[in-house]
Amino acid sequence: MASQSRSIIHVDMDAFFAAVEIRDNPELRGKPLIIGALPSERGVVSTCSYEARVYGVRSAMSIKDAYRLCPHGVYMHPNGHKYVKASKQIGEIWSKYTDIIEQVSLDEGFLDVTASAHLFGGARAIGHEIKKRTLEVTGLTCSVGIGYSLMSAKLASEEKKPDGFYEILSPEALKALIINRPVRIIYGIGPQTAAALESIGIRAVKDIYDDKPSVTRLLGNQGKHIIDLAEGIDNRRVGEESKSQSIGKEHTFQRDITDFNYLKDVLRLIARELSFQIRQKGLCCRTITLKVTYKDMRKITRSQSGELVYRADDIYKTAASLLDKVEKRPIRLVGISLGNISEYKGKPASLFEPLEDDSAYALDAVMMDLQLRYGADIVKSAGELSAEQRLNTDK
Repeated sequence: MASQSRSIIHVDMDAFFAAVEIRDNPELRGKPLIIGALPSERGVVSTCSYEARVYGVRSAMSIKDAYRLCPHGVYMHPNGHKYVKASKQIGEIWSKYTDIIEQVSLDEGFLDVTASAHLFGGARAIGHEIKKRTLEVTGLTCSVGIGYSLMSAKLASEEKKPDGFYEILSPEALKALIINRPVRIIYGIGPQTAAALESIGIRAVKDIYDDKPSVTRLLGNQGKHIIDLAEGIDNRRVGEESKSQSIGKEHTFQRDITDFNYLKDVLRLIARELSFQIRQKGLCCRTITLKVTYKDMRKITRSQSGELVYRADDIYKTAASLLDKVEKRPIRLVGISLGNISEYKGKPASLFEPLEDDSAYALDAVMMDLQLRYGADIVKSAGELSAEQRLNTDK
């Protein structure tokens, strides 16, 4: 059984991108605000205000569908630098209470306060203080969930959004909350798994309780894991999930692209960003996957696995070689994802230490050291600068 003595906090900012824009421009308050692509462009919704959600607009929805549902909404491109600044402020608040933190995205994260809660009056007191300090420092609201596991804390933070606070402190409390809800409330059940379960008559969590053998026969080990989570058994630890999941980024073009050198420029910049993300967390990857969507919406992926890598140049070269092997037709989207992620065990070079024998990796470590101290844009390779110049010229 999972330990019930852990104290886990999940913090989720409320409509984060939209909230930052409303904070900085109060005239947007009360309006259906959609952050992402513009209606005349290709792309998706990054996030939207709660007023837009009333019309059915949701994150990751096609911008065309969002416009069909809410043509009178206010549409804006994201202002990434503002969101990153606010995210850093949020992370600094969390770090006061524990060093066991998993910031899963710019606007949400888990804190394990098991060992430190007594220093601040308990997990509940920490949760309320995080809400208070977040509003004071950033001018933004967040929803906080207190739980005995990752899943319970995550569900708790979603229960009273926006600006909510909720606790799920035992497996019994979790089961009572979710028993009549759709199976997708359970971590790891996406659309395909939900459809598979529905095919055998399992739609709600209570159906899992009633027919565990069928779930196991259908889904094998995944089914056993789903049953455990439905029973409130969750042994995952804060931080371990970010080391096992894939990390990816993609770009949708406003016009279909046939110039594969142009596509490689985009891949080079995507590789640079992904490299920065994983090295920031002390991680590396073994599998690199290229994602392509053609003009006719046909989607393909191509993967290559090998030695552990983390350098932007290594990621780019693999993705570019995979691109060379795909069918040469007009492309509307290209992306890279990194899989088989694990902790980097080596000792990276420091700016103030002698370079190692492998000068390419040593120089890369020095560049990373500068980026971590002063931001990702402080230094770029010649290839990255050339790629940016070519892309800017094309605009």
